[in-house]
Amino acid sequence: MFQRPQTSEYPEYYVPYVNLVPEGDLLSVLNENLAETVALFEGISVGDGDFRYAPGKWSIKEVLGHMADTERIMSYRLLRIGRGDQTPLAGFNENDYIAEAEFNNLSIKNILDDFAAVRNATITLIQNMSEKAWAKVGFANNTEVTPRAIAYIIAGHAIHHLNILNERYLSALK
Repeated sequence: MFQRPQTSEYPEYYVPYVNLVPEGDLLSVLNENLAETVALFEGISVGDGDFRYAPGKWSIKEVLGHMADTERIMSYRLLRIGRGDQTPLAGFNENDYIAEAEFNNLSIKNILDDFAAVRNATITLIQNMSEKAWAKVGFANNTEVTPRAIAYIIAGHAIHHLNILNERYLSALK
């Protein structure tokens, strides 16, 4: 299962995320990423949670909320496709989700707890998925994708946003 997916298993726009996932055990990568995410956000002050590195960009809280929302949606896709559901799954607009979520009215701790809960559920879903499920093919956002690819996309998406937080947000706060 934890073999890196072939590029034919997911849409081209996910290549950057999959490429960010280091070689090795995917569950270890997900667990390490969770620990890094918790450590990073526990070090952000209450006031800095609303920081945006440029006008029109998401706040630090919104980035974390987006990470949780996206992982929740992607895990749902992984579950449905892994269980053989051939129903085409809709896409989503992350900006619409941010606008409706009102993450800036929540504490960083509350959003971080949500992310951690989602990540732990993702890990148990991956651990408990049957071997035959990983190569199944389903449709999400009008494209074919496998559960194996979704698992890597989840990991890469989180890595991508931690990189952005470190490069654009936290460096500007120093």
